[in-house]
Amino acid sequence: MVVCPKSRRTFCPGACKKHTLHKQVQYKKGKDSIYAQGKRRYDRKQSGYGGQTKPVFRKKAKTTKKVVVKMQVRRVQTDRSARSEALQTL
Repeated sequence: MVVCPKSRRTFCPGACKKHTLHKQVQYKKGKDSIYAQGKRRYDRKQSGYGGQTKPVFRKKAKTTKKVVVKMQVRRVQTDRSARSEALQTL
């Protein structure tokens, strides 16, 4: 497990085009759309009698995930993502 610093001085490929201070934030998944084709298909299949229709995965092996770190530039509000190690704190 690695402890990640809150900020990092790294290259900004956006507007700055130079090394600037970036704030490191953990990437979070957005809310799922209820109108996506797969969700509509799944809901249609689940409706009615018959219980669970799709297999439910139960063989999880990993205990920690490699989090995606989002780096935000302080001056210009631009983000970029970078895959990180299994982090303890962010």
